[in-house]
Amino acid sequence: MQDARDAQHRSHDYIVVGAGSAGCVLAARLSEDPGVRVLLVEAGPPDDAAEIHVPAAFAKLFRTKYDWDYTSEPEPGLGGRRCFLPRGKTFGGSSSMNAMIYIRGNRRDYDAWSAAGAKGWSWDEVFPYFLRAEDHHGGASDWHAAGGPLTVSRGRSRHPLMTAYVEAAQEAGHPFTPDFNGPEQDGFGYYDLTQRNGLRCSTADAYLRPALARPNLTVLSGAQCTRLLFSGERAAGVEAEHHGELVELRAEREVVLSAGAYNSPQLLMLSGIGIAAELEALDIAPRADLPVGENLQDHPHLPLIHLTDTESLMTAMTPENLALLEAEGRGPLTSNAGEAGGFVRTLAGLDAPDVQIHALPVMFHEEGLGAPAAHAFHHGAVLLDATARGKVSLRSALPSAKPRIVHNYLSTEEDRAAAVRALRVLLDIADRPALRAHRRSDFLAPRSDSDRDLLDFARRELHTLYHPAGTCAMGPVVDNELRVHGVRGLRVADASVMPTLVRGNTNAPTIMIAEKAADLLRGV
Repeated sequence: MQDARDAQHRSHDYIVVGAGSAGCVLAARLSEDPGVRVLLVEAGPPDDAAEIHVPAAFAKLFRTKYDWDYTSEPEPGLGGRRCFLPRGKTFGGSSSMNAMIYIRGNRRDYDAWSAAGAKGWSWDEVFPYFLRAEDHHGGASDWHAAGGPLTVSRGRSRHPLMTAYVEAAQEAGHPFTPDFNGPEQDGFGYYDLTQRNGLRCSTADAYLRPALARPNLTVLSGAQCTRLLFSGERAAGVEAEHHGELVELRAEREVVLSAGAYNSPQLLMLSGIGIAAELEALDIAPRADLPVGENLQDHPHLPLIHLTDTESLMTAMTPENLALLEAEGRGPLTSNAGEAGGFVRTLAGLDAPDVQIHALPVMFHEEGLGAPAAHAFHHGAVLLDATARGKVSLRSALPSAKPRIVHNYLSTEEDRAAAVRALRVLLDIADRPALRAHRRSDFLAPRSDSDRDLLDFARRELHTLYHPAGTCAMGPVVDNELRVHGVRGLRVADASVMPTLVRGNTNAPTIMIAEKAADLLRGV
């Protein structure tokens, strides 16, 4: 770790902004070259909270110092309701407070990127970067790799409610799928997790921590970047606030933003890179007129909760289970909550799944902020290819002001129809014998299965699945090598560069983007 004043007076080749899912990867990969000096700047504290490392406890990090704790603007498609938008603010970023589900997405997602102009990002071209990152529990195969930094494991908690859930899905006619990252994504089964010995394996664990001993890597925590510094048309560094002082940190080669789909566009706009008219309205001199912050995408989540007489994870946090986790890496506290689920196509003729299901053996409600009130199980449907597009914009020119975020959930007819179909999939599975044996009554469910009641329910209960992306997209904002248009020495490498969202959880694709970005920076 480094003091800001020391970092200010040192020379760095690269500055990486954000020690999150992408930033930890980039800092580790770039610093593999002993002749390159790398500075990694993180706004949050180190990942020293016990709740970060105990898989089942991740929701306890919401609205703490480890969370950016964003809230959307009133959402027009949800009757003006605001949505809670947590994002990791610590080493590992959101990989330190997510459900650890390892999903790459569907090969069609990446082939669509390439077909739309993102050359170099087809499935065949990105697949090697997934493999380079991976240390898979099953070893090397046609679909997986061994020996990479990121441990990908089977879940060590197989809750009886989740076994029943997968059985119920098969009773509903859905196939069993042993590996969602294998040849076929459709079907139901159990998720692979970014865990090591039953504990979370964030990018801080997998990449950053092994690299900290390198003398050419400097890590500065508790330093929020306020603007980019320029020398002519070249990005020359960043200004950051550290313990109430502003410091200037200089990069000889490049600055890379890995601050995420909300914060990367915010920092660009604060630095004059964005929609010129909107920046001028805030007295920010435009440097590059680009649609930064547009194209915001997310996976909307539609939850159902059923009460049960079967013991859930609600009572798992005991001294005995904690000791079992710490000593042997097993037991209910290894659960990522979202142990099981699947991918389905809700319309005939689709060439890939349009809905993903996550099932949890615990009550997860009030956007994850409510404490479990009874034994229950939860299952939620995610719209994988939602058509709505939102926006991130500045609230003011003050870097301390949180950005304005509107996702426009359920603002299109296509998404409203998809929400109704997705809820019907959930209701069908919940009504199968394997779950009926555990389902005592409903805690959170629609009044009926009519289109109107299903849509009303969706508008009341929809929340984020924590997958924002697209706000610095390849094409409009950055080129296919992730360089910001109109500015030299500046790239973005995180989920914000995705032209469209992938079908599945976004942590593994974000790590892939960072792995590929490291090669682009090194000219490989």
